Amino acid sequence: MDKSERPALVACLLGIAMLIAIAAAVPDASNLPAWGAMPDAGAQAVTVSSASGSSGTSHSGSGAPAGPSQPDNAPATQPATQPGPPKTLPGGQTKIFGDGRFLVAYYGTAETGALGVLGETSPDQMQRRVHRAAQPFARRHQPVQVVYELIVTIADRYPGKGGDYSHDIPRAEVQKYIDAAHRHDALLLLDIQPGRSDFLTVAKRWAWALKDPYVGLALDPEWRMGRHGVPGTRIGSVDAREVNRVSAWLRDLVARHHLPQKLFVLHQFRVDMIDHIGSIEPRRGLVMVQHVDGFGTPGQKLDTFHTVVRPHQFFLGFKLFYDEDVHRMSPAEVRRIRPKVRFVSFQ
Repeated sequence: MDKSERPALVACLLGIAMLIAIAAAVPDASNLPAWGAMPDAGAQAVTVSSASGSSGTSHSGSGAPAGPSQPDNAPATQPATQPGPPKTLPGGQTKIFGDGRFLVAYYGTAETGALGVLGETSPDQMQRRVHRAAQPFARRHQPVQVVYELIVTIADRYPGKGGDYSHDIPRAEVQKYIDAAHRHDALLLLDIQPGRSDFLTVAKRWAWALKDPYVGLALDPEWRMGRHGVPGTRIGSVDAREVNRVSAWLRDLVARHHLPQKLFVLHQFRVDMIDHIGSIEPRRGLVMVQHVDGFGTPGQKLDTFHTVVRPHQFFLGFKLFYDEDVHRMSPAEVRRIRPKVRFVSFQ
């Protein structure tokens, strides 16, 4: 070989050696993770729950050691899930009447006493008042459970923006009562007066609150006007089919969010307020209460009660009025009513 060709040959050999070294340092692409499995540096990895359809966020830097990587052809394994704290009713209960308790409510709306005693004071002051009203109903082995029955959709005499003759109270006001219920181990019952709307349409607007285990739902057919009625000019009504649609939706919400039993109340003081009431279906996860309203003398109230109640279909409720009742019935008189009343509200 000519001496002049030696430098070129040496350079060529050195180049080949460098290429071999680089190839040895680069991993085979088939061993790399998929691109979508590699979050950007500092990004949060999002996990999706198939049970709820909602996404949660997994944060890095938790201090937990990383597990061994799985080869691409390894069988998929599900990590062990750590269940959160169980969702319960006040006092850790899972059933509304599970320990024989008796429910006592204050009824009304927020920030005003015009529609009932509930809104005459702040939630914390009201709690003290309803607690005092509830205590005489307690019996041995039958504790009382305080309930706030809050009208969240109020029937109006004018159409309003939506033309449905009703309006919702502010969400922030409802949240105040949810917070108070948790502070004081009370139940919260959202009462709906839909005007010309239907109960299911309105109930869905309050789904955010009904996901709370302490919160139940009450339907007031007196204020369900249909297409042409005006609240306050006549007594409204609802058909059992509509009630069943609402209760089915609420049952599904309870199941989807793994909630304890939820209170489901139907107000009534005339037979024709609920058409085909015998067709109302029981729902798993819901405690169905027929709540008999109406004011007057004890005799008048009991006549109404015995005319409309269906004790083999529902738990029974009864309303007492501070202003409208004549010789308002005492707790002892209410406890003597047969069939038994399990839920009393004050308006």
